[in-house]
Amino acid sequence: MTTITLRKGNTRLPPEVNRVLYVRNLPFNITSEEMYDIFGKYGAIRQIRIGCNKDTKGTAFVVYEDIYDAKNAVDHLSGFNVANRYLIVLYYQHAKMSKKFDQKKNEEDIVKLQEKYGVSTKDK
Repeated sequence: MTTITLRKGNTRLPPEVNRVLYVRNLPFNITSEEMYDIFGKYGAIRQIRIGCNKDTKGTAFVVYEDIYDAKNAVDHLSGFNVANRYLIVLYYQHAKMSKKFDQKKNEEDIVKLQEKYGVSTKDK
């Protein structure tokens, strides 16, 4: 236990490291209990959110109590095989995720404006 404490005290983590992980390429039928079994081996988990919509199926957010547990999980579970699917485990980055949603909203707004003014982008 003392080696872990020393390592935590001396380790400087990169800025993108945080307690929230974004997991992709999950099997669609994975349960929260299975997620806790897989990710719980690396530390105490505060929350797991599994995507259930058409757009979010196969993804999840895992929130750890400690940032070092999250780092350990990313190091060990990236590329881990679950039901013949290799997991993609990333640190959640709010700026990148919000850009993706902003772009989607902008595209929807453009389509609404095109319909409103009768503009078509299809080649004639």
